[in-house]
Amino acid sequence: MIEVKADALEASFEALEREADDVAALRGEVAALKARVEAEALADARPALSGVKAANASPFVERYLRKGLEAGLELKALSGASDAAGGYAVPEEIDAAIERTLAAVSPIRAIANVVKVGSSGYRKLVTSGGTPSGWASETGARAETATPTFNEIAPPFGDLYANPAASQAMLDDAAFDVEAWLANEIAMEFARAEGAAFISGNGTNKPRGFLAAPNAATADGVRPFGTLQFLTTGVAGNFPASNPQDKLIDLVQALRSPYRQGAAFVMNSATAARIRKFKTSDGAFIWQPGLVAGQPDTLLGYPVVEAEDMPDVAADSLSVAFGNFRAGYLIAERGETQILRDPFTNKPFVHFYATRRVGGQVMNSEAIKLLKFAV
Repeated sequence: MIEVKADALEASFEALEREADDVAALRGEVAALKARVEAEALADARPALSGVKAANASPFVERYLRKGLEAGLELKALSGASDAAGGYAVPEEIDAAIERTLAAVSPIRAIANVVKVGSSGYRKLVTSGGTPSGWASETGARAETATPTFNEIAPPFGDLYANPAASQAMLDDAAFDVEAWLANEIAMEFARAEGAAFISGNGTNKPRGFLAAPNAATADGVRPFGTLQFLTTGVAGNFPASNPQDKLIDLVQALRSPYRQGAAFVMNSATAARIRKFKTSDGAFIWQPGLVAGQPDTLLGYPVVEAEDMPDVAADSLSVAFGNFRAGYLIAERGETQILRDPFTNKPFVHFYATRRVGGQVMNSEAIKLLKFAV
């Protein structure tokens, strides 16, 4: 019995010694990790040497944009036969910057219904006419009610492209921010083209703008599907001399109440300058400037979107639009912007050929009204 108790006691001492060794080893690992973290922090705090590129630089920028190396990049095929014909996907950071700039420069994109598509064969069904109901007695016969009419929307597509260039010396310069430059250049080119197409594009290899849609003076329920309603000012190329604000009130009330939630005025800055001077009979301006930073100005209680591609006031011009553009205008686009690097065409410049497929069309012709400066 004495020998058994001694063996158990010795075993417990050995276990304590092993635990002490494990604690010491763990303390050594913690100390080594702490020293490595401190060394990295000191390295980050030191200023970078001139001409040295960052260790975490984007491989897309460093390998493809600066040097033209294609290995390891994601291929985007233009056709199923050859992957090399497609180009390369733009990094998510650049594509997001393009989206933000487009929303600021092309205001129609910010208020319209934007959908992402996988091909140019996008189709959408819109019903018109509603589903009428009827009344009947408890045991009376129930006649068949009418069914709504289905209308297919197929927005015309076009390839929006930009082809900026930079010299090879600029790309070789480590201080040159290639990503910011590329995002800015492409975004501005795309925004200028989109802003005009969403308003007045003819639908040939580009979106069909809402001003290019058919229009008529007839009311809802009478016009053909896809035809916008316009109201006239009664004066060719101008507002009436007395109570011009009444025409804007008529324009607002012509839009049925379900669409007024989220509606906005769209006009260019020259037309807005005219309307800002309108006053009521007691001398109050009908234009109310935004009181909070970031909030748009309001006209008759609705926000005003200034789009410089809207036409100036002239005879028979459609210079003011009012409506719920999220319900009335559809923008369909592919989700990715594609880019090809071309260092051969125009040496010593390197061209960056960026493309984006975009389409657009009026989706609901009852949701947008136009003001025509005509008799």
